[in-house]
Order: sequence, then C-alpha cells, then structure tokens
Amino acid sequence: MAACVLRRGLLSALNKYNKNNSLRALSFEYSDRHDIHRLRSLCAVCSLKTQHSRFLSSRNRPEGKVLETVGVFESLKQHGKYETGQLFLHSVFGYRGIVLFPWHARLYDRDVTPPAPESKPDSPGSPGSKEVKGKTHTYYQVLIDTRDCPHISQRSQTEAVTFLANHDDSRALYAIPGLDYVSHEDILPYNSSDQIPIQHELFERFLQYSPSKDSSSCPETPPFTARDTLRAWQEKNHPWLELSDVHRETTENIRVTVIPFYMGMREAQNSHVYWWRYCIRLENLGEEVVQLRERHWRIFSLSGTLETVRGRGVVGREPVLSKEQPAFQYSSHVSLQAPSGHMWGTFRMERPDGSHYDVRIPPFSLESNKDDKAPPAGYSW
Repeated sequence: MAACVLRRGLLSALNKYNKNNSLRALSFEYSDRHDIHRLRSLCAVCSLKTQHSRFLSSRNRPEGKVLETVGVFESLKQHGKYETGQLFLHSVFGYRGIVLFPWHARLYDRDVTPPAPESKPDSPGSPGSKEVKGKTHTYYQVLIDTRDCPHISQRSQTEAVTFLANHDDSRALYAIPGLDYVSHEDILPYNSSDQIPIQHELFERFLQYSPSKDSSSCPETPPFTARDTLRAWQEKNHPWLELSDVHRETTENIRVTVIPFYMGMREAQNSHVYWWRYCIRLENLGEEVVQLRERHWRIFSLSGTLETVRGRGVVGREPVLSKEQPAFQYSSHVSLQAPSGHMWGTFRMERPDGSHYDVRIPPFSLESNKDDKAPPAGYSW
C-alpha cells in the first residue's frame, strides 16, 4: 500500500513536471533508496514521453566540487535485451556500469505459484516442499565504474567474481575487481557523449568507441562495441563465467536470490575437490528494519555426506536492511569431494524489538561441468 501511495505521488509530480515543459537536472545519492525508485519512475515516463530530456548527475565528488552531468536517460527495454556497450545505473546499488554481454539463465522463483498438477509425495529429507519450474531470464556480465566502488562496498562486494588459480599458482583463488552480474530489471539505461564514460582497467581492453554508431543518429544502439579481446576472453572463460540457474524465495518481505557458479576441480591428497562460488542478494521489500544475525546452511554431497554450518552473520558482517538501504549482496565458496550436491538453509533476522525469525534460502543444486578443460584464462587473451 505504501509503495502504491509513493508511486501515485511520483506520477503526480511527474505530470506537473511535464505540464511545465521544462528540463530538470537529477542529482543522485548512492545511499538513498528513494532516489533510485525516483529515477526508475522517471525512466518509465521517459519511455512514454521522449520529447523531454532528463539529465543524470552524480554526487560522487570531492567536497567543494559542483555536480557534473553524467548522461541522459534512455527508455527502459520492456522487450528484448540490452546490447554490449550499454551504459546504465544499477537500480538497487546505484553504481555506474556498462554491459559486456548477456547470459540467458533459468530463474526458479518459489514465490510464483505453479499450476496445480497431480500431487506427488515429497522424498524424505528433501529441502523444498514444492516443485518449481524455471523460466528464461536475461542477466548481464558488466563492468562497475571504479569511482563508485567505495560508495557500494558496504552493500555489495566489488570483487565477487572469483576463479580458481592455475595448478602452479600458490594462491587458491583470485578475483577480477569490478565485475558483476546484473538482472535485466536492475538496469537503468543512459547514454553519454564521453568516449570513456566508465573508469575500469578493462574498459579500453574490452570495448572501443565507434563514431559510426554514434547514439545521436541511432539512440537505441550503444556507441561502444566489443573488441576481439572481449570475445576471446568470454570464449576462454565461458565455463567459469556462465550463469545458468538463479533461485529466488521471499519470507516475510525478505527476498533471497542465489546464483551458483561452478569453478572447476582440483586434485588434493589423491582425491578430487570440486569448487563452486555462489552469489546471494538479500532485499527488504517491506517497511520494517531488520538485521541479519546468523546463517544456517545444510550442504549435501553426492558422496552421501550432509554437513551443517552455523555462524554469525555473513562474510564477517551483520548487515542491516532498511527502507533507505534495502539490499545486501555477497559471494562465498563451497567445495565438495563429489561432482554434485545441493545446498539450502536459513538466515536468522532480528527486528528492532529484539524478536527473531528465519528467512529461507532457496535450495539450489551444485553441478559440475562434465568436461573440465583448461584452468580459467584470467587476464591472458
């Protein structure tokens, strides 16, 4: 109800805005959820009333600096996908980014009630009580502007995409900073006249400015195209980058989204160890402030073992999910001595009055690639 009232207020303000036939500069604050929703609402209006330009500015600046124009909003894509080179704002975390390439994932949303087929009894010890059918959903591999990383580091890891190191490397894992996976609905597209609008060490290695595809003559086509190095990097690292399954479930207005990734197999003490990373996003869809206090995992391996893991918080933090900062995203890792398994569990949340409740983590499979090829190529082309 509150969201509907807020939406009506925004639309009313926008109607007044349109009647005034004036341009309006938008200033963007990374710590305020309301500004994100306001930007999304303005973008939705842009898709209907494109005769008005809406400029986007950023407050990510040293003290004393004036606001600078970042770009101009484009229409949201209700159908189809965004292309390589599309500039965007992340609608949840607020950072600037650019699309590298899309992934087509299977989204298993346990909040969607499937048609009622013939009921089947649950198998003993099964982590879920209902069958969930996946639907195709578009995600994107993106680069994060390094200027924005300090502003989101408390709510989203900026080194979340990790790889297993080569056999001759003494480090177990290495990360590519500023690489992320973004859902289609997370993207607020914009364009910019800047030939290097994103600051990231891989931007100019992966993308090039193409004057022949200037957005002024074809506003729906990004003026940035993929270099051969991006195509080669994607092809070499495809098995470890590919996003295939996404799992989602909501408990008492806390939505948990899980994306697992297979990382590869290594030999250790005459046995095979299979590695996965998983990315988790928690989102508070309600009005009440809550804090994550504990995690409880159940990890089942095809070898027949069932492990229980309990601990305080996640990745050393106990994030607060509020109306102003409703989301937290992190990545972690798990290894099994079997090529497959699955995980499920709960997060213990605390209310302001000290009471607790458990939020379900949707069960998800840990599947290995049948054909383990060479180790990830990393920064080699």
